[in-house]
Amino acid sequence: MLQLSEYPQPPMGAGYLSVEYDPRPTSVREARAEVRRQLESWGLTDRDGDLADTAVLLVSELVTNAVRHASGRFRLALFAAHGVLRCEVSDTGRREPRVRDAAAGAEESGRGMFLVDALARRWGCRQDGPGKTVWFELGTCGAHGCGRRQP
Repeated sequence: MLQLSEYPQPPMGAGYLSVEYDPRPTSVREARAEVRRQLESWGLTDRDGDLADTAVLLVSELVTNAVRHASGRFRLALFAAHGVLRCEVSDTGRREPRVRDAAAGAEESGRGMFLVDALARRWGCRQDGPGKTVWFELGTCGAHGCGRRQP
């Protein structure tokens, strides 16, 4: 069975966006705004805004990691197809993200992947040439439980 990550482009009729950013702190704010704008234009903002708020939060975490740990430009890509929103951040860093326990220690950073793990339907990381792509998926169907982690 084909996974969405195996498509070089999203299936016909799907939403697709790809934006490249410089590794600077303002890129986090710019990426959050771009995600919200794009989801609105695709009609993927529901009444209570859960999908958009969750997507913006999780993209913010991945982009922050790219700004902090990569040495060059990075790319944000969004795909919407078949009831799934997939967000990918590709950067030049090789270090794979780890989920840290939110309750452990007094560190201020390092808990972003805990949020991704807790809120995304699924997520992962793949090595891409000299860098990596970290991705997560959320459900877009609007049904109760859609977008929550599958058992």
